[in-house]
Amino acid sequence: MQVLQAYKPFEIQEIELDAWQQRPVKNNFFEFVLIKEGAGMQCINYNEYSYEKGSMFLLPPLKCHSFRIDHPSRFVFLKFTSDFFRAGSREAVNQQEWFREAAYILSNYNQLPGDIIQGDLDRQHVFTLIDLILKENRNHGIGSVNLIKSLMTSILEILLRNIKQGDQYEVAIAQEQDDRITKLLTYINEHLSEPQLLKVDQLAKEFLLSPTYVSEFFRKKVNMSLREYIIRAKLKQVEIRLLNSDYRLVEIADELKFTDVSHLSKTFKRYSGMSIREFKQGGEYRLLKRSTC
Repeated sequence: MQVLQAYKPFEIQEIELDAWQQRPVKNNFFEFVLIKEGAGMQCINYNEYSYEKGSMFLLPPLKCHSFRIDHPSRFVFLKFTSDFFRAGSREAVNQQEWFREAAYILSNYNQLPGDIIQGDLDRQHVFTLIDLILKENRNHGIGSVNLIKSLMTSILEILLRNIKQGDQYEVAIAQEQDDRITKLLTYINEHLSEPQLLKVDQLAKEFLLSPTYVSEFFRKKVNMSLREYIIRAKLKQVEIRLLNSDYRLVEIADELKFTDVSHLSKTFKRYSGMSIREFKQGGEYRLLKRSTC
């Protein structure tokens, strides 16, 4: 086994295994995994997906994930840690943009097994970026950490693009071929901080639907009301900010357009079943988790 030295605020491992060894790692954000060699099965929450050389996965913040190794395999793990998003870790504007994009990935990735990269060109881009990261990590010097951050940011952008292009959302009637709901959900999650763009009339105009049909269409496809989906989507973002950033409650309320901190706190307790203080003390996602092992 080869384990590369980990750098905060990110962690990098390159490991060669012929049998899976459970890693004592709890992801509070997520890890990106590249299979450099080998073949076997990936498991998340008892859902399995085969892997081979070149496969790329996200490991979500759940305790139950593993790999069944059929042929000796070389893994590269890039762990996106919450320390990356703390104040002072990056220039303020870039740090906030990076965090928002990472939070979008985490809140919209469906936490099922399967290759996260859709196209061959993006796959080659990621291969190149990871090779550069590994070389820089092995031969680190002055400026290496900042360079690795920039390379990981590029990987993040590729992940974001693939999630927006892919079918990552859980809908009530998956067998129906209607990409309007995927585009609608993507639009909603991109504009959570702009409530004027999420009004029924605006959505109807954006997606060429009758204003009287928008709510019925949404409930049929997603199995919940439009209003409830928007609230839950915002609260998932709240959870990510509470556990992985130093945002103050007033900043979170303002960014996600809650009336004030009191409104945010009451809404959070109504949907999660606990106060914000209790949630932070527990340190575990609630609304963000789709399922548990």
